[in-house]
Amino acid sequence: MELFIYIFAALFSVINPLGAVPIFVGLTQDDSVAERQRISFWAAVNVFIIMLISFFVGQYVLAFFGISIDALRIAGGFIIVNSGFTLLNRKFSRSRGVNKEVENDAQRRNDIALTPLAIPMLAGPGSISLLIAMYQDYQESIQNQVIACAAMASVALVIFLIMRSSHYLSRILGASGIVAISRIIGFIVIAIGIQYIASSIVNILKTINFG
Repeated sequence: MELFIYIFAALFSVINPLGAVPIFVGLTQDDSVAERQRISFWAAVNVFIIMLISFFVGQYVLAFFGISIDALRIAGGFIIVNSGFTLLNRKFSRSRGVNKEVENDAQRRNDIALTPLAIPMLAGPGSISLLIAMYQDYQESIQNQVIACAAMASVALVIFLIMRSSHYLSRILGASGIVAISRIIGFIVIAIGIQYIASSIVNILKTINFG
């Protein structure tokens, strides 16, 4: 249970679906309730699939390019820290790769569940690098991998519920409420990124022979 909570909290903080609520509301403001629910469902499914692929296949991508896990953790840590700072500064659109041109293109298309919702708004570089690094920690334990998959499924379920209720949440919490929550999450995200960077630097230093 502790591992499940740790993975769930880490993924939820980095993905931060609450921060995507204003963007989702803007992209679906002209859609019906049924259409919003359909988009929410498929966005959550797409995020779950992306998380699974990142978790199980990401290591082979690293091996192909000759990238060490510590290098990935440092790079991912910087991305995660940057995401945290952008949440603190309320730069949702910029941090999630949704500029005005992307938004206008999304509104012209019939389905936005994959892009820009699933990628890059929710399953961005931070969550992908986090999952690749996690697999290295749990690859020798099938039980831990199952727990990780359950945590991913739970995050996807929460994403669906939040996206489905986004227009309601937007009215209840308001812009200031969403910003306040996102800033708290942003602080946690920064701490996660720094922890990844620090642990990787320690691992690298251990391999250096100073004698």
